[in-house]
Amino acid sequence: MTAHRSEIAAVAPMASVDDLSVRFRTARGAVQAVDGVSFAVRPGEVLGLIGESGCGKSVTMRALMRLLPAAATDISGKVEVDGLDVMTLGEKALGAYRGRTTAMIFQDPGLAFDPVYTIGQQIVEMLRRHTGCSRKEALERAQELLELVKVPSARARLDNYPHEMSGGMRQRAMIALALSCRPKLVLADEPTTALDATVQIQVLLTLRELQQRFGMSAIFVTHDLGVAAEICDRIAVMYAGRIVETGSAEQVLLQPRHPYTQALLASTIHGSMRGTRIHGIPGAPPDLAQALPGCAFRARCPRAVADCAHARPALESVAAGHAAACLLSRE
Repeated sequence: MTAHRSEIAAVAPMASVDDLSVRFRTARGAVQAVDGVSFAVRPGEVLGLIGESGCGKSVTMRALMRLLPAAATDISGKVEVDGLDVMTLGEKALGAYRGRTTAMIFQDPGLAFDPVYTIGQQIVEMLRRHTGCSRKEALERAQELLELVKVPSARARLDNYPHEMSGGMRQRAMIALALSCRPKLVLADEPTTALDATVQIQVLLTLRELQQRFGMSAIFVTHDLGVAAEICDRIAVMYAGRIVETGSAEQVLLQPRHPYTQALLASTIHGSMRGTRIHGIPGAPPDLAQALPGCAFRARCPRAVADCAHARPALESVAAGHAAACLLSRE
């Protein structure tokens, strides 16, 4: 893994996000869901976005796919994927971008799949739209894809409707659909949250194996630090719509420098903790409809000082390839 990470560090990004901000217009006023987020993903690399629910991870992914409702959303910043300026794409170019250049694996495949079409029909439609192959070729390819993601009796499963498959099988079919056109970038939005632990591990290993086999870049959204440690090359930690720490998986998980990252790790359960007290994070995430001057985590931070209420800390390097947005991160 170390050699792999050093190789991908030397090449230009497959995807880059620069100062991305997403604001929703609501009856309560503007909600700043994503606030000045920047990161890059290199070819063949898996970037993990971690953080509590509501911190902006899924909104960031939908912004990269241009799936947010335009009538109620203000988006600024720049997103480039494989040389495409995503924010300026017209409808026709956007249709080609989704599925061919970038594909998304959604959290709940039961809602992501169209319930009135079979799994096979939906994969075949994707293949024919983006590759121009015949129906026969698309059916053969769809069966191969289901076999790749280890769906048993793959040919018969093509005729199943989404509700006729278990949660684990639906998620495997969703992965097959997302990877069908060999996209350059895969966005995985907590794709195993609804699965039991055993199936979750199987699906994760399958996804990681295929990502490496096809050489795709990926952004993996999760609040499970164990999952992040298993499959991510680099990690970005989000809080209140901002990235507060970023670095290699080893740096962020073994040498965390932001108090929020440290608190996440302290509140994580693992097998060796039997009989020990769990240290939860006090309080709750801030209301994103309110202005957040200074550090958004200060009200829950055990190390907060007076300056944290006034100065919004920027991401600053604390080691090679490792940055944190905290006034005390260098200590």
